[in-house]
Amino acid sequence: MDLLSTISGSLMEGFFPAGWDLKKIDACVDADPQSIGKRQRWWHRDFEPVACATYADFDTMMGHEIALTIKRSRDAGEKLALILPVGPMGMYRWAVYFLSEWGVPCDHCFGFNMDEWSDAQGNTLPSTNPGAFQYAMQQAFYGPLGKLTIPVKQRYFATKKVLPTYADRIGELKSAGAKLTVIFGIGRVCHIAFWEPHFAAEFKTQREWKAQTHRLGAKLHPLTIEQNALTSFKSRTTLVPAFANTIGPGLFLKADSIIGGADGTLGRGMMWQGLSLWMTLRHDPSPWIPSTFMPTQAGRLFYLTELAGPLAAECN
Repeated sequence: MDLLSTISGSLMEGFFPAGWDLKKIDACVDADPQSIGKRQRWWHRDFEPVACATYADFDTMMGHEIALTIKRSRDAGEKLALILPVGPMGMYRWAVYFLSEWGVPCDHCFGFNMDEWSDAQGNTLPSTNPGAFQYAMQQAFYGPLGKLTIPVKQRYFATKKVLPTYADRIGELKSAGAKLTVIFGIGRVCHIAFWEPHFAAEFKTQREWKAQTHRLGAKLHPLTIEQNALTSFKSRTTLVPAFANTIGPGLFLKADSIIGGADGTLGRGMMWQGLSLWMTLRHDPSPWIPSTFMPTQAGRLFYLTELAGPLAAECN
């Protein structure tokens, strides 16, 4: 007895994105956690999942990867466009540490925050609100870098006015020789940024879906709202906006390199991201599961070993 055998007639019927085949999704999970890194035929030859034993390892290793990417671009004399998430966050402290230790200025970088909370019209929280992603980035990354930081005029946030300019700005940078690195987390429903799986229903072809660069006032899936209630709002669901501004696949699938992170454990054996990680790595690419496209790009996905499971019941 499980969800697959009892969903008919329940309140869960019709709850998941329409394009989700729950039986196929369940089959993505292997009983052997060690097999999670087994290469799939659609993975980019330079894509690599990287296991991290502890939170400390995860934050340090992912932060080092970000800092090293910035350093390498500077050493090569290249400009670097960074698409940046707010979640995960712990890696920014270590990126700051390494860049500071190495004395690497970041004035060759351009930071583009991938998303921001909004209302249905795309209006966003003020930058002084502690729940705003702009506030979080200033506290975690831009501010602590001090004199080495990315210049203010080269920081872009997903506001109603600025987000629609991202594609042109990044396109101009890449045309002039800049590289694009997309840093990301994976949502409970496998979104990248706040590009949700149910958006797939709006497009006739995968090509059309892939062309979408952004969305203002994106309608969020209930699981996304509840995920953020648990991870960012101290369980207070009533504080979480139901909409967000977000980049789309027309930007997050144009990376020269990617740096991903999955750290969604809660302690005492509890977690929210194990299935999402397995889906990302094992389900063939589908617009109904946006994160499945990330392994088709070159780069690394850092993940907590605990997320690999085994994903079996344990009463906490």
